[in-house]
Amino acid sequence: MSHFDPDCRQCPRLDKFLKAVRKDYPDYHAKPVAPFGDLHPKLLIVGLAPGMHGANATGRPFTGDYAGILLYETLHRFGFANKLVSEHKNDGLLLKKCRITNAVKCLPPENKPTGDEISTCNHYLKAELSALDPGTVILALGTIAHKATLMALDLKQKSYPFGHGHLHELTGGRWLLDSYHCSRYNTQTRRLTEKMFHEIFNKVVELL
Repeated sequence: MSHFDPDCRQCPRLDKFLKAVRKDYPDYHAKPVAPFGDLHPKLLIVGLAPGMHGANATGRPFTGDYAGILLYETLHRFGFANKLVSEHKNDGLLLKKCRITNAVKCLPPENKPTGDEISTCNHYLKAELSALDPGTVILALGTIAHKATLMALDLKQKSYPFGHGHLHELTGGRWLLDSYHCSRYNTQTRRLTEKMFHEIFNKVVELL
């Protein structure tokens, strides 16, 4: 079971959409976006999917994306990244004891993957999660990432409800921690503030 396939074309709608994006933006990555960071992380961050002008453009999760501003500043603050800004794939940014992936590896139209697309892509996340060491913290950014993580772990959704700051104990001494997604909408409406996000990472550090 592979963690990632750069040539995956299993979702017809996403494949068709990416072909159109490549035509409109020939300089964009516009392919499945690989996970990024430490191969043996203590913290695995699960996002939703690549953003149109972020990861879909740069080929690296949350890079060049508004959502990446708060994420990478916070990772740097808590010692998980060597730089606080993520601009492009070759900017020298390194993650320490941390890895970032997405529930869906390809850009979906309107940033909304279908249930079938989430299910089809889930075997990649399953492979990633199965390789995690005991004691690892899985940080799910948003409901879709949370549900995709539970699906990959073969756990019942109703037994692990999503909520910002909710902490779920998993087998093997691992943890699932929930946060609102650090999207432009959530941060600008202050559904998620910098203080709230830092409190999530305080929990991560305590668990580790």
